[in-house]
Amino acid sequence: MLMSDHNLSDSTLPVRVVALYRFTPFEDCEAIRGLLAKLCCSLGIKGILLLAHEGINGTIAGSDEAMDKVLEHIRALPGCADLEIKESRAAELPFLRMKVRVKKEIVTMGVPGVDPRAIVGTYVDPAEWNDLILDPDTILIDTRNDYEVAVGTFQGAIDPQIATFREFPDWFRAKRDELAAQGRKPKVAMFCTGGIRCEKSTAFAKAEGVEDVFHLKGGILKYLETIPEDKSLWEGECFVFDQRVTVKHGLEQGKYSVCHACRRPVSDEDKASPLYEEGVSCPSCHDERTEAQRRRYADREQQTRLAARRGTHHLGPAE
Repeated sequence: MLMSDHNLSDSTLPVRVVALYRFTPFEDCEAIRGLLAKLCCSLGIKGILLLAHEGINGTIAGSDEAMDKVLEHIRALPGCADLEIKESRAAELPFLRMKVRVKKEIVTMGVPGVDPRAIVGTYVDPAEWNDLILDPDTILIDTRNDYEVAVGTFQGAIDPQIATFREFPDWFRAKRDELAAQGRKPKVAMFCTGGIRCEKSTAFAKAEGVEDVFHLKGGILKYLETIPEDKSLWEGECFVFDQRVTVKHGLEQGKYSVCHACRRPVSDEDKASPLYEEGVSCPSCHDERTEAQRRRYADREQQTRLAARRGTHHLGPAE
């Protein structure tokens, strides 16, 4: 676990972390995957990249020189010259390995025909976001999963309480009908971690007939990077899908760790619970798992600790 107290935007830290995505048509994802995986591994890059016929998405980390080469390669892919990226710094690699995978979607919504290249909400820069969400006529929606929302969100945001992004369309349709019943014509603002989920959620909302749809350009990460804390409407921390777990303003590493059983964030209060056992369970997942699963997790945790003492990483499969 990366435990540095340094500010992750500090250019003196050796590791460059890049979150990226681009919606663009790829014809031969498997060919792209092979070349990209070979390049990343040869340069010592770690992280995960997802490829689909709709584009590319992921977060990777490595040295500045290696990252420059990988980004040059990705930007040379069809339609990727204007690749959307967000950068931060880390004291050590926040990933243990490199994965490049081909998927049906680069962010899974499960609604056929949703295409952000054809229709999408209005982008709002972080500098203009506060004015939008403070407008009493704006309905602010957090499009992330429930465990992400639990550690931080914007003031006044609606939490859909969804376990996965696949649940968002049904939730939105139910909410839209509720608003229509109240006689309101909603002005909807949405946000997510890096912006990619909002590309799809705003495209979906407009396809559903909502005219005034907005989303935070660059996502929460860009907001936390660029908006001073004393002017911020963000409350708490932002969950990220790597070993940093959460980040704060300035993209400084947050206080949460992660449950190795369910991958949800764990607070100091969670660790004090009798349901918490490092690497085995936390209050969020204890009742979701069987005793047999917890025994497997305990064995995996033991192997991880043994590997750490040997100065290696245990890369056994996550359950």
